[in-house]
Amino acid sequence: MNDQILPKAEWLAVIAASGIIGTAVMTLVMYGMTFITDKVMKVTKILGTMITCQTTDDRGLSESKTAIFTGIVAHYIIGIGFVLCYHILWFLGVGHPDFLNGLILGFASGILAVIFWSTFFAVHPFPPDVDLKSYLLTLFLAHFVFALTAVWAYVFFAERL
Repeated sequence: MNDQILPKAEWLAVIAASGIIGTAVMTLVMYGMTFITDKVMKVTKILGTMITCQTTDDRGLSESKTAIFTGIVAHYIIGIGFVLCYHILWFLGVGHPDFLNGLILGFASGILAVIFWSTFFAVHPFPPDVDLKSYLLTLFLAHFVFALTAVWAYVFFAERL
């Protein structure tokens, strides 16, 4: 592993790639759940709509390129940030990049996501119409997918350094 807490360039690449892959798989799961349940679970569109305050008059998700781009970028930055936190924890000797820790990190990440989204919906002046209970449960579970995928990618790329 690394000999310093702030990662060198090659570790930043591992962290970024792992965050991107984990976020992509999680996003696919959320969009898949939208298709399966016919409920609004499009996490990047919800995030972009809320960040840009572009909720439609009928409380729908924005179709603007700005909102969609903002949501995608923000979601991937958050995913990379989570993996950076995982990396720092592992560097400090808290856990290891393995399946069990992926489950633990998925749980912790899911709890943080539920707290963030609950707060964001509560304070937003005009949030989109989302079945919040279903969304938060699905989002919580999707963070297990994120963390396990990100840990797998991290190990995959780290072994090639």
